[in-house]
Amino acid sequence: MTPSPAGLIITRCTVLTHDDQERIGFADDAAIVVRDGVVEAVISSAEAAELAATERIDAHGQVALPGLVNCHTHAPMVALRGVAEDLPTEEWFNDVVWPIESNLTERDVQLGARLACAEMIRGGVTCFADHYFSMDAVAAVVEECGMRAHLGEAYFSSQGPQGREKSLEFALRHRGGAGGRITTTLAPHAPYTVDDADLAATAELAREHDLPVHLHASENRDQAEASLARHGVTPIEVLRRTGILDVDVLIAHGTGILERDLPILRNAAGRVAVASAPRGYLKFAWPTTTPVRALRDLGIPVGLATDGAASNNSLDVWESMALTALVQKSATGDPRWLTARQALHHATLQSARAVGLGEVVGSIAPGRRADIVLLDLTGPHTQPVHDLAATLVHSARSSDVRTTIVDGRVLMRDRELLTIDVPAVVGELGERMPALLDRSHGKRIQEYDT
Repeated sequence: MTPSPAGLIITRCTVLTHDDQERIGFADDAAIVVRDGVVEAVISSAEAAELAATERIDAHGQVALPGLVNCHTHAPMVALRGVAEDLPTEEWFNDVVWPIESNLTERDVQLGARLACAEMIRGGVTCFADHYFSMDAVAAVVEECGMRAHLGEAYFSSQGPQGREKSLEFALRHRGGAGGRITTTLAPHAPYTVDDADLAATAELAREHDLPVHLHASENRDQAEASLARHGVTPIEVLRRTGILDVDVLIAHGTGILERDLPILRNAAGRVAVASAPRGYLKFAWPTTTPVRALRDLGIPVGLATDGAASNNSLDVWESMALTALVQKSATGDPRWLTARQALHHATLQSARAVGLGEVVGSIAPGRRADIVLLDLTGPHTQPVHDLAATLVHSARSSDVRTTIVDGRVLMRDRELLTIDVPAVVGELGERMPALLDRSHGKRIQEYDT
């Protein structure tokens, strides 16, 4: 019997690979066979020439990589890109962002999410972990645009029990949504806005419903020192005593993680991961960065992230990859850490693991979902290629991504977005800006005081 045609075959490309020791490598003149949204095989282009396929992509001169994962962002905040510039963290929150966010409507969130997804698809991001409000609207955008997402409805203790209950209801309602492309999480905001009782209740709900937790913790050194001064414990120690570290948890930022926190993280009963977004730390002039090397030594995956565009101005995970490598060299005083290959590992397998998808995406291998990006290296800024890993991390740009594929479906082909009408989104969002940006009411959704 003649086998049925594959859904998609990508030919004549160089494929980023992981060996059984999880080292990065490259397969030249290779082809990727995709069937029913799953990578069936990585073979030679010559072998692929004999196979039938519904769709073929000739990717000559391009590199195929696992789609990038943005491990921590607030996608709808692209609507606030550039409105709170050159401010310390406390003023950024209290004087601008939290007053504006008190105006948010579900339509604002939906439009912001659409614009964010367009930006991420064009930048080679196939999956994002989002932590925000009105997340039903974000889930609807994920469904329509074809991306993969790990979503949580954020809450503060100031909302009362309803905040925590809404976070749980969202997680249960949308788990497995968009044909399995949506996974969900409980999303308390942070130990400084969610009290111990709510954190403990969240940990219990996570155990009861087999859900992970995604929250900000020890975002910066000031938070860690303020927590010690006021409560005698670090934010990480708060997570331990409330049971959050007994379940799977994704910690955003962690630049305030102290030496005393490392044994606690090492001994956590749950799976711990950290998301690092170095551009924002530089912009806020935080004195420390995510301790990637110390976390690596504990076996804790560090995924790459952008945070929201209100603080980072960009959802460019490619830039986060390059900055992670450079900032780690500076922070450790060691030019050998991180190497380009290590940075690619963080951008692929480690980022997938950080959002609980380590067995689903993160590598191009048989059995993995076909989340793939094709990068054009023919531009003058990427030639000649002496070290392909270094070229990808330090020379290539997100704008070199030609094609973005999720679950075997092409979302962008040759730089043309196929699932989002950007001009329509930008036009409507612009009309809504005056009402969104109004701060004359004097309200805030929360108070930043660490």
